[in-house]
Amino acid sequence: MKVALLGNPNTGKSSIFNLLTGLRQQVGNFPGVTVEKKSGFFMDGKDRIDIIDFPGTYSLIARSIDEAVVSKVLEDKKHKDYPDQILAVVDASRLENNLFLFTQLYDFQLPMVLVLNMWDLAEKQGIHIDLEKLQEAFPDISIITTNARVGLGKERITTALRDAKSRNNTKFIQPVPEQNDELKDKLNREIAKKRKEKISQLIASVQIKNEKPERKLLDKFFVHPVSGYLFFLFVLLVMFQSIFSFASYPMELIDSAFGFLSEWSSERMPAGVLNDLICQGIIPGIGGVLIFIPQIALLFFFIGILEETGYLSRVVFIMDRIMRPLGLNGKSVVPLMSSLACAIPGVMSARTIGNWKERLITILIAPLMSCSARIPVYTLLIALVIPEGYFFGFINIQGFVLFGLYLLGIVGALLTAFVLKLIIKNKSKGFMLLELPSLKAPRWGNVFYSVIEKVKVFLLDAGKIIIAISILLWFLASYGPGTKMEDARNRSMQSEKFINASESDQAGIKSAAGLENSYIGHLGKFIEPAIQPLGYDWKIGISLITSFAAREVFVGSISTIYAVQADGDNTKGLLESMRNEKRQDGTPTYNLASGMSLMVFYVFAMQCMSTLAVVKRETQSWKWPIFQLVFMGVMAYVFSWITYLALV
Repeated sequence: MKVALLGNPNTGKSSIFNLLTGLRQQVGNFPGVTVEKKSGFFMDGKDRIDIIDFPGTYSLIARSIDEAVVSKVLEDKKHKDYPDQILAVVDASRLENNLFLFTQLYDFQLPMVLVLNMWDLAEKQGIHIDLEKLQEAFPDISIITTNARVGLGKERITTALRDAKSRNNTKFIQPVPEQNDELKDKLNREIAKKRKEKISQLIASVQIKNEKPERKLLDKFFVHPVSGYLFFLFVLLVMFQSIFSFASYPMELIDSAFGFLSEWSSERMPAGVLNDLICQGIIPGIGGVLIFIPQIALLFFFIGILEETGYLSRVVFIMDRIMRPLGLNGKSVVPLMSSLACAIPGVMSARTIGNWKERLITILIAPLMSCSARIPVYTLLIALVIPEGYFFGFINIQGFVLFGLYLLGIVGALLTAFVLKLIIKNKSKGFMLLELPSLKAPRWGNVFYSVIEKVKVFLLDAGKIIIAISILLWFLASYGPGTKMEDARNRSMQSEKFINASESDQAGIKSAAGLENSYIGHLGKFIEPAIQPLGYDWKIGISLITSFAAREVFVGSISTIYAVQADGDNTKGLLESMRNEKRQDGTPTYNLASGMSLMVFYVFAMQCMSTLAVVKRETQSWKWPIFQLVFMGVMAYVFSWITYLALV
């Protein structure tokens, strides 16, 4: 049996989906579009029930790509995702608004179960629903109550699905004859008006609402034109302070473990190419992926809490005031906030924005939000050039800089949106349709599933790229044209610096000379004149180039380059190797000016081929991703150059 899980946004669909399927689920796309589809299954005795979690939808009269996908599936009985049953979820505390979609689904006459979710919240808010009268209005379907947020109602759902009845031409609104396209919009408006009137009559007979005034106090604080913004900034500051402070301990353990593993493997394997590949290429590459899992997991954990509690919708509401003059609307906040985790789902979630211009601007600025892929770069460079310490005894300086980088990305995105508003022409005006969900405690199971899912994507998608590029870089750094590497090593051994150095330093001087004359060294030297004004050397340049595949590759690339340069001496960690790196004039390569310049470059640069591919799919043109790549590249170069000049 195939079940479609449908409902408005913020009704607890995800809680029900996770309650039924647990970890037996996967994420994909509907065929031919970039709309995300969650699918899973659960067992009812010996019977397997497949369930598809469709995007949250307000209406089947499509105003966005998400809603169009839902309508398309339900109207095509030959579609591979066409369901045998519908599991419709409504928020019991917002019954009247949720019934609009439900009655549209009811009119398809499929076997159906209506789930009144968040029953406990409705009661706390003084809302009483007469289930007997509601059942009388829809006699041929099962109506049940659940509190999926706290894990209650699974048995009721499975029993109701098992006992679902066939339908016999019962409809909430009777159909009208097919009309031509000129009259279709008018007809849809008339049917919608009739549907709302009938729902209002039904609600008057089944619901008693005695809302408690104290429940609105928090909302008044969250959406206040002063306290709302201040609290949002406070939330962001706490998030990034926590990410930097709490993740440092497991990161140090992972770094030490991979340093030990690399050294241990090097000592026990026979010397040669395989030893170098594993110990200088593969192990540092894997370490460059795993070391940042604690921070990425914490970021997704906090975003999950904001979504689960309903606070994120309040942010959307208050930000609409700021977004409108910039050519956006409040709904742009969800894609932009999603882009703090990853720009790809952020760009895709802009589908909920009906106005083309507002949607396009949101897509173009989404990658300016500092995604989780930037965390490895930020934290490495902050630890390298920002001293440890505290403001006022409790504000972590390094965490505050991380917060500042995220804030810089947000400000840059909003200012860019204003400029794009003036450039991109579109006559139609946008609007925002938003319903604030009830404030509630998060369901930790949902947060947990979200963290696991996103970390898995990072490991499998970004991890494969990082490891592949690490192996390629190892090859390019270990070999060179002709005998240039060997000649450079021999020359270095004749230098006064080499003769006067200790035995361990001599090995480093010799391998550094070889690295500079490798294939990667020649490439780095070729681009060095272009990046010298920013304070970068050729090794940083190589890492910048590889980062255009994915930003987080920067750390893996640097790790591989310095591992090759160390020539098997892995006792030094990456940070120590970078601190010891010197320019030709003897000054440190990484100082405050070059470090901050590099961080600013990563705030603004478009370094993610996957995001560009998704932008192309969403805009149906190469024009906009190329435009995005160019303008973000120019921003990155100009602002990092200004930063370097200001601090040098």
